[in-house]
Amino acid sequence: MEDKLRNLWALQQIDLHLDELEELKGDLPGAVRALEEKMAALQAEVDRLDGTMRDEFTQREQADNDIVTQKQKLEKYKGQQLSVRTNREYDALTREMDLATETIARREKEVTEHETRATVARNEAQLKREDLAGLQSQLDEKRVALAEVSKANEAEEMKFRHEREKIVVRIVKADLATYERIRRAKKGKAVVPVKRGACGGCFNRVPPQRILELRQNARVHTCERCGRILVSDEITEPRAANA
Repeated sequence: MEDKLRNLWALQQIDLHLDELEELKGDLPGAVRALEEKMAALQAEVDRLDGTMRDEFTQREQADNDIVTQKQKLEKYKGQQLSVRTNREYDALTREMDLATETIARREKEVTEHETRATVARNEAQLKREDLAGLQSQLDEKRVALAEVSKANEAEEMKFRHEREKIVVRIVKADLATYERIRRAKKGKAVVPVKRGACGGCFNRVPPQRILELRQNARVHTCERCGRILVSDEITEPRAANA
């Protein structure tokens, strides 16, 4: 159990160092993520507008083709009117001609509507592409700045991450999951020492009996108020100091 507590304490110290290195990056990581998300949403909108434009142009072409077909029918009916023999045949042709004329008028209106919607979609997509270009420029600048900051602390960060990997493999999954859950809930601090009889996280008083139990290092104790894992000074001090 003492080894478990020491490993959790060591992991906490490493994570605190990594948090400090992350803080040196300022708001750059968040700014990069925000720009990437904004660009992804904007790109999706561009893709949607491009799809709308293509669909509208396709429908316009279909309407154009239908107009050509209806005009051909209209010319055919006009020719047939000259050779009809009965009023019934003439009336039938007249109805077909009227229908073709109405269809042509309707489809010509649709051509204009499809053309308008396609043009609007194309123009909007172009404007959004210009916005994308501006965002890309901002993103490139933020990425360069983030890379410079990261590079300055790269060696130190790699050292701590390597140490973290060595510690994590010594901790059972259930304990690691509990540690990570508390750490997320408590702004990075999951394991804290007892200082002057109080929790090192929320500073709530720890009963003397609990402090005695903590020093036995026989089980995991948590703060009754904040839920953080408490460790004794025997855990926080190097083993050599206790020898």
